[in-house]
Amino acid sequence: MDKKRNILSGYRVLDCSIAMAGPLAAQRLGDLGADVVKVEPVTGEWQRHTAAGGITGNKVNVSFLSLNRNKRSLAVDLKNTEGKALLMELVKTADVFLQNYRPGVAKRLGVDYESLSAINPRLIYLSISGYGETGPYVQRPGQDLLLQGMSGAMLSAGREGEAPTPAGQYLVDAITGYTAFEGVLAALLHRERTGEGQLVQVNMLDAITTIQMQELSVFTVGGKPQTRSAEPHAHVYIRAPYGAFATSDGFIIVAFPPLKLLGELIGEPSFLDMEDETDSWSRRDEIFAKTRARLTARTSAEWLELFNAAGVWAGPVYGYADLVNDPQIKHNGTFVEYDHPTEGRVKTPGFPIRFSKTPSEVERGAPLTGEHTREVLEAAGFTAEAIDRLLAAGVVAATEPEAEEEEVRACATAR
Repeated sequence: MDKKRNILSGYRVLDCSIAMAGPLAAQRLGDLGADVVKVEPVTGEWQRHTAAGGITGNKVNVSFLSLNRNKRSLAVDLKNTEGKALLMELVKTADVFLQNYRPGVAKRLGVDYESLSAINPRLIYLSISGYGETGPYVQRPGQDLLLQGMSGAMLSAGREGEAPTPAGQYLVDAITGYTAFEGVLAALLHRERTGEGQLVQVNMLDAITTIQMQELSVFTVGGKPQTRSAEPHAHVYIRAPYGAFATSDGFIIVAFPPLKLLGELIGEPSFLDMEDETDSWSRRDEIFAKTRARLTARTSAEWLELFNAAGVWAGPVYGYADLVNDPQIKHNGTFVEYDHPTEGRVKTPGFPIRFSKTPSEVERGAPLTGEHTREVLEAAGFTAEAIDRLLAAGVVAATEPEAEEEEVRACATAR
């Protein structure tokens, strides 16, 4: 596809972020066509060395692979004077600078907003933090599970008195990444209209808090306490029955059906005289327990067929194997597949936004450390001799993909 047709074609992003939230935001910009240069240490970004689920790859582990497609890698030592000067040259022509350093680190490195905007006033500077750039929690670690616990959301589901259950994904990281992505797009739009660059700040605590606008408004405006039940209700502010229920062969989801209709379908006579907007709140535990007892009588498929025919909101509880093979997922093309030079055939979640005229695609898989160092510096005006000198001095690092591929093939042959 002609790159000029992509929405963000022509924009350059310097991605100095690590872990998940920042790299996810930068990857989404790359998916929309931006030229994303991943600026990482000469030894590679932290995530390259931390295997998600204990899974490593040939040269690129799954964790890094999943968050860094459609990027080029520039490996440079920013603690080196020449390395920092090199980055400043790139900043002059960049559109977006993205970092999630601990508060204060960017300033110590000389890559804070004030320093970079003095070089390039049109720069959109995105700073991601755990709790904010200032304040009493500024030095706390911004880790996903810690923020889940602090968000209040864990006590909106489950049984009263039992330990809360965390989300089964890196929820706060993902929400923060998408919030950051949205912030960059909005700032770029402002710049298109005014010519002004600006500082965009996103923090994990605010991101996970504001996404709960309904629940928190029920508490702050409606004054309704956040009270968990004796039964494992899935949401304290939604009427019963609402949750995951065991069947004779698995689990299904049932989401607040009309009580009279549910009573008829599952054979629970006590539901027939109940009122949805009163009893489903005041008798929540009773309704949940009786629904749970009745649903063990049939298989998941039998209940789902019966509920769907009657218009009751119900659905399956999937594992990842079920999700990947679901016909709607296949129809949507939710997963993309491509060939990576060292990791082979890759199948991974693709693009959540579809554009009729400017579709996203995988232009390149996650890069090897410094795979594009020479390419990026040549485009920035550095001569081949200057780049060779920087490589020899250890200011930057480069990986030749052809050599990596030969080594992987040799290892595969040896096995």
